[in-house]
Amino acid sequence: MASMEENFPRGGTQKKPSEGKAPRQPIEQDNLFDTPYEEGSQKRKRIQEDKGKQKKFKAEKKEAIKANAKDFELLTVEALSEGMLLLGCVKESNDFELMVSLPNGLTGFVQVTHICDAYSKMLNEQVATEELLEDLNSLSDLYPPGMLVRCSVTSMGKTMDGHQSIKLSINPKDVNKALNTTALRSGMLLSGLVSSVEDHGYLIDIGVSGAKAFLPLQKSQSYIKSANKGAELKIGQYLNCLIEEVKNNGRIVRLSISQSEVAAAIATEEQNWTLSNLLPGLVVKAQVQKVTPYGIALSFLSSFTGIVDFMHLDPKKAGNYSQSQTIKACILSVHPTSKAVRLTLRQVFLQPGSVLGQLASSRIGMVVGESVVKSFHAKTGAIFELDDGTLAFARLKHLSDTKKSFKPGTFKTGSKHRCRIIDYSLMDELALLSLKRRIIAAPFLRYQDICPGHVVEGKVLALKPLGMQVKVTDHIRGLVPHLHLADVLLKKPEKKYSVGREVKCRVLISNPEEKKLILTLKKTLVTSKFPVLTSYKAAKPGLITHGFIVCAREFGCIVKFYNDVKGLVPKSELSSEPIPSPEKVFYKGQVVKVIVLKCEPEQEKLLLSFKLMSRPGPQSCLQSHITCLLFSVQMVDVKVLRKKDNGLKVSILSDNVSAHLPTMHLSDHVVNCKLLYHWLQEGDILHRVMCLSDKGGHITLCRKPALISAVQEEQVVRSFSEIQPGMQLAGYVRNIMSYGVFVEFPFGLAGLAPKAAMSDKFVTDTKDHFVVGQTVVANVTSMDEEKQRILLCLKLSEVGSEDPDTESFSLLSQCFEEMKEIRGIMSRRNHSKVAQNLCGLIPGQKLELVVQEVRGNGSAFFIGSRVAGLTVTATRYHVGGWEFLSCLVAGQKARVLVLHVDALKSAVHVSLREELLSLKAKRLMENSQHPAVVQHVAEEFAIASLVKTGQLTAIPVASHFNDTFRFDSEKLKVGQAVSVTLKTMLMGDHGVLLAVQGPAKKRALIRSRKESETVEEGVAAVRHSLCLGDVVKGTVKSVRPTYVTVAIDDKLTGSIHTSQILDDVPIGTFPTSRLKAGQKVTARVIGGRDMKTHRTVIFSHLLLSLPSVNSDLKGDGSTALSPEGDNPSERLRPYKAGQTVTCFVKKYNTIKTWLEVEITPEIRGRVLQLLLSLNPKVLKHPEKSFKNGQALSATVTGTDASETNLCLSLTGVHSLVEGTITLGTITKVTPHVGLTIALPFGKIGKASIFHLSDSFAEQPLENFSIGKLVRCCVLSNEDNKIEISLRQSRTNPKSKNKVEDPEITCVEDVREGQLVRGYVKSVKQLGVFCGLSSSVVGRVQFHKIVPFFIPKQFMYEQYMPEGKFLTAKVLRRKGDMGHAQCFEHWPAKPRVVSSILEGGTVLGPSKQDALASARLASITPLWCSIVPEVFQSDTASCSHPFPCPLQRKKQTKKEQEQEKQRVEKELSKLEAALMDPNRQPQTADDFDRLVLSNPSSSILWLQYMAFHLQATEIEKARVVAERALKTISFREEQEKLNVWVALLNLENMYGTEETLMKVFERAVQYNEPLKVFQHLADIYASSEKYQQADDLYNTMLKRFRQEKSVWLKYATFLLKRGQVEATHRLLERALKGLPDKEHVDVISKFAQLEFHFGDPEHAKAIFESTLSSYPKRTDVWSIYIDMMIKHGSQKEVRDIFERVIHLSLAAKRMKFFFKRYLDYEKKYGTSETIQAVKVAALEYVESKSSLAES
Repeated sequence: MASMEENFPRGGTQKKPSEGKAPRQPIEQDNLFDTPYEEGSQKRKRIQEDKGKQKKFKAEKKEAIKANAKDFELLTVEALSEGMLLLGCVKESNDFELMVSLPNGLTGFVQVTHICDAYSKMLNEQVATEELLEDLNSLSDLYPPGMLVRCSVTSMGKTMDGHQSIKLSINPKDVNKALNTTALRSGMLLSGLVSSVEDHGYLIDIGVSGAKAFLPLQKSQSYIKSANKGAELKIGQYLNCLIEEVKNNGRIVRLSISQSEVAAAIATEEQNWTLSNLLPGLVVKAQVQKVTPYGIALSFLSSFTGIVDFMHLDPKKAGNYSQSQTIKACILSVHPTSKAVRLTLRQVFLQPGSVLGQLASSRIGMVVGESVVKSFHAKTGAIFELDDGTLAFARLKHLSDTKKSFKPGTFKTGSKHRCRIIDYSLMDELALLSLKRRIIAAPFLRYQDICPGHVVEGKVLALKPLGMQVKVTDHIRGLVPHLHLADVLLKKPEKKYSVGREVKCRVLISNPEEKKLILTLKKTLVTSKFPVLTSYKAAKPGLITHGFIVCAREFGCIVKFYNDVKGLVPKSELSSEPIPSPEKVFYKGQVVKVIVLKCEPEQEKLLLSFKLMSRPGPQSCLQSHITCLLFSVQMVDVKVLRKKDNGLKVSILSDNVSAHLPTMHLSDHVVNCKLLYHWLQEGDILHRVMCLSDKGGHITLCRKPALISAVQEEQVVRSFSEIQPGMQLAGYVRNIMSYGVFVEFPFGLAGLAPKAAMSDKFVTDTKDHFVVGQTVVANVTSMDEEKQRILLCLKLSEVGSEDPDTESFSLLSQCFEEMKEIRGIMSRRNHSKVAQNLCGLIPGQKLELVVQEVRGNGSAFFIGSRVAGLTVTATRYHVGGWEFLSCLVAGQKARVLVLHVDALKSAVHVSLREELLSLKAKRLMENSQHPAVVQHVAEEFAIASLVKTGQLTAIPVASHFNDTFRFDSEKLKVGQAVSVTLKTMLMGDHGVLLAVQGPAKKRALIRSRKESETVEEGVAAVRHSLCLGDVVKGTVKSVRPTYVTVAIDDKLTGSIHTSQILDDVPIGTFPTSRLKAGQKVTARVIGGRDMKTHRTVIFSHLLLSLPSVNSDLKGDGSTALSPEGDNPSERLRPYKAGQTVTCFVKKYNTIKTWLEVEITPEIRGRVLQLLLSLNPKVLKHPEKSFKNGQALSATVTGTDASETNLCLSLTGVHSLVEGTITLGTITKVTPHVGLTIALPFGKIGKASIFHLSDSFAEQPLENFSIGKLVRCCVLSNEDNKIEISLRQSRTNPKSKNKVEDPEITCVEDVREGQLVRGYVKSVKQLGVFCGLSSSVVGRVQFHKIVPFFIPKQFMYEQYMPEGKFLTAKVLRRKGDMGHAQCFEHWPAKPRVVSSILEGGTVLGPSKQDALASARLASITPLWCSIVPEVFQSDTASCSHPFPCPLQRKKQTKKEQEQEKQRVEKELSKLEAALMDPNRQPQTADDFDRLVLSNPSSSILWLQYMAFHLQATEIEKARVVAERALKTISFREEQEKLNVWVALLNLENMYGTEETLMKVFERAVQYNEPLKVFQHLADIYASSEKYQQADDLYNTMLKRFRQEKSVWLKYATFLLKRGQVEATHRLLERALKGLPDKEHVDVISKFAQLEFHFGDPEHAKAIFESTLSSYPKRTDVWSIYIDMMIKHGSQKEVRDIFERVIHLSLAAKRMKFFFKRYLDYEKKYGTSETIQAVKVAALEYVESKSSLAES
């Protein structure tokens, strides 16, 4: 210890002199002989020594000053190193990085991938899905300027310009990497980022491995309210977190972000900080060790030292620091290797969580004329005081232009200098200056300094495909687009511009936020002297300026200016001479000089003109404008003054003239006219309005685009003399009369379309076809010049377009564009909540609403906050039909899809159909054809959904303006299947894709016959000489599911019905698939019809048959094609009920819910829904099970009401006779009675509760609901009263399931001693009557219920109500009692069984003294107690188990001897049987012997339990299970688990939820918990307790999150129940919860489950996505191939094999895949495909060998 003290003396103590040594005394000597000289010499010697010491001290002092200056040098880029921790402040933020201000004027950058792991994961997910994630917030939202953050230096690099770049990370994993779980202490202040939002708080990423940090919700509320403006915390948000509690050795940490607590946090010694884990931002108490002019040295946390440079001294206390003074300081940086610590004393840093202030942006870039030097530091720079009194700092390199010109003497304190503020250091709270003359004189310093229109000079940096990069300043870059490299388009710009060349540009667009600068090098623009147009407000009428053309079309040119301002030059303003095709005269990028005619800044609309020379003066301009308005039909803008009954009174803005705009002239579409009139209000502006007429000063305006376009394109007539027959003119209906309609055209001309010329269809009432004001296109047929009359034709055959698809799509597009304009008008109605709600809804939008009401017609009404004031309805079809309607109740939440928003009626049409809500995103191609289903029909269009993807499309109802009338059979109906051709691929603002019906229907255009043309001439072209039976040859034109079209010659076509292709059609096949387009066929004529009228007068279309079919027809040419019978009933007469026919699927009618089929070309049939199948699952989605053209075997049941169609059955049922098995729909559930079921053929059946199942249940009607499809068997059909059974033994006789409760039809079906189960029917004075079946009732006498007397009958009624489930034992039957008169009280129930209830528990003598009521109350819900005497009778002899009421006769000696021998023989047999090892146990004793011999066999114990359960002795079964658990050895874990599972099953079936949970909790304690959880989940699922199973799986996911099997079992459970969407969400959760290494395996397993139970298409998508990410995972490829072989087509399998064999894999793996491919082709392919595989394998081997040789 002493040696320790010597080597390491403690501070503050002096070493004591050792004992025994006396202090040395000075020796007194006699100096008599000393001379004065010697004394003088010694003095000189001392003086010389003192001078030497003074020189040495001065040198040491200089060295110390230098050392101090070096110690307190400011941070530089060179001083930083990777891993260094710094405190920084967010300066700027954008989508990709943060700019962070660092101490001493440094700046660093944090990439978006260095925020935190959770944020990076969301970024990757967004990139992978290519969809914006709602939870992903931008960096600018999460990191406002001024926020303090802890950073770690990740790398040091250089930019392209050679400047140093500091890359930082704020990821807690990098900042807190030195911390571990053991180092965490309560009170520590750490930086953390939100990684997950939970129900009760937030998971915070603090970067400590093995530690989970949780921020409770209550600990974050104060921060959310004050600092976060009330918004919830977002993933990736930075927080200063204070550790409140540490549990489990640091594995669980509870945090707080309370601002008051965080601000008061101080790092202490108790928190165990070390130099290796010290963090910036910590506030510490420190002591001043040394004060120098360059800074202060501090000591803190007892043993650590650090420095404070002069920039971070507290300005208020500068010069007042003294040694040993205690102060508060904040750590700024920690060096990873030298462990040098820098601190700050500025007050703003001493309260963690503070936000730093910024310098006004206007100050940056300002030149200060006189800034005063406050202090100069030779190694770093100088501190200045600016004109406003603020301090600023200039680094040494910014004090002079060059190093040589730098003179330190000029920067004395108080000297004044001219400088420029170049930046602001948030961390130092100092402006940064530069004294360089080059920077002071620079015109631009930042992007903010450059405005559009500025002329700048720069140097060419690089030539890129997008354009040319120009360096404007050292820190500013600009881009010259390829279009702006010159006045003309340059093909080879590299020849004109070389790198480094100086160029003069003009700024087109400046975006300082994104640091983007777009420049132009067009000489005309750069040198232009005209005003620069940078905003719409600056565009005053008459302004002349330069611009450049960006678009030239038939309507005119669009000219663009600076700052993205653009305007339109109409076709009429392009030149004084008419220009028919502007796109041929003008080109993109052309610089033009324009004059502003008109501008609306609010609407950002600008009207321009190229005609500059002939601009008139102001007065003449106004006059000419009015003249042009009235006679030249110029477009004007109008302002609504007020509404009238038939239109709007408006004011023309250009000259303030009043005019009238009729309602029907607001649009070409009638619906949009009404909508615009409804939503327009006073003060609204309407654009592009045309003057239609001016009669007596009353100006009438028109806004119909069709008329405006006709006028602009000069497709109008201005006088009668210009009209010629055959002209097509656009007009509008002026009046409707009974004899025709009057059509008016622009400029006042009008004509009459007679009734006969109005439509191709027969016109009954003219008002049914058109409305007044409607836009039409008319064809001039004739004129009467004398009377000035014009006759018109409106028939589609005359005016229809050659391309109806294009015409209809144009109408649809225009309709939706106008609806978009209407939505814009509605959005401005801020005072109207209804208008705002309507604007917020678009088709395809999904909403969460509440059911308000369900009407009797099947429609449902909804309410919600987002639809307040709107009527939201779903029709019965969109609810899902009656089956789903019963599930909707008022107040229930429902997820709906918006189909159509009717802004006129404030109504919203929605759908609840699952196929629409589960949208499957798929990339669609333009002009691609898709099958679709009509979901809603509006006036102008219909909304349909694509069958494969569920996406909504809008298809036009009309193909032309004149296409307005349709018969009911031609109208689109909801649920109708259509084919659509997509015209747009993007939803746009409409929410739907735009499409047309396609392929376009060939309309039967009726050609008007000339008067000279006879009927014979008109039909001569279609005459032929074919007869029945003639054999013809032709070519297959097209193949459809039910027929094949054959071209016989140029004019004749025929069709082969699918029934006429094969003699014997295999059921389930598609006969038309045997023929291909272009194939030559030989066919026989079997009939014909006219395609237009379908009458058999003129045959232009033949009905054919292949020669093998109908071969009995002889083609002798003698039998002409005779007209077919028009009476359909005659054709159906040969078909009788019960006859089997082969039919072919046409389509499934979702509205009528029947399957439409074809038997022959002329005979059709229908299969009602209940007769489609005996499998209820098939009826849920019939369209998936029955494909168009598929051959089916059906049974004729009759004809429909119109006798035009056969009624068929696919189940073989044609009448409901006894024993018939069919499907039915439950229509009524009657408690304690049974079900009422709707059967086929409109019949109704009754099923009693005794015929619902082979095993009675306590709640027999629990699993039955109205609308459910059930399989049933007809028991009897008498007098139209049908009794049916749902027992499986009846509905599925082949099943071998045990019948626990056999049918009892009469008394003879029961025997004495038999156990029976039933339901209480009533309690009478004679006992309790228990129903055993619908016709047999048993009586239980009161004294046979419990072994004690109960005086009051009401107690039996209370505890045995009607419908109670009981088990009883038969004592005797009515016939054995000998006194039948006692049953005379029940004449209606002649078959009565007297029985006694038997229960699972026996009341012992100890319980006899309890009160009767208490005993009766203790009866369990399912079982009743039983009299002990009855059990005693069980122990009697085998031959007589019950005592006989009659007295026996006395036996003789011989009989006694025979009886004795018989008993001996029986005993011998019994002993022999007991000795037989193969004997099955029959009694409890047998089981006891077996379990004694093999006590660890769980099978024996389970059989023992089953034995008791068969006798309904539940309690005994429980006792056996407990015995088993105690007996089986603890080493036999699996055997014990089997018993636990059996006990769980027992409690699930016969116990309560409470008893089940108790057993489950015990099982979890004694077994592996996961296995017990999984077994209980299986038990719940098998017993159809789906809700409990779902809850249990969710519990398992929390407890066993890392177990892959749990996720897979839950997915299987969900898919088996059809919850596909829930499974998809589960996969996302699984990937978040499981380790990354398990992801591929889990995704693969999920995809396999999708193949087996879910959607194979989605499964394929999962596999494809996985293999795109992991293309070399051969195991996934192999599984994918296996699945596709089972579920996919051969083409798909071959495609996958082809992809695999072209992968770059190891040779061994490639050999495996080639072998699999070859085996597949040998099994399913042909010799050609087998040879192709061999060739591919050979090519692979040769390529490998050639590669090896090379």
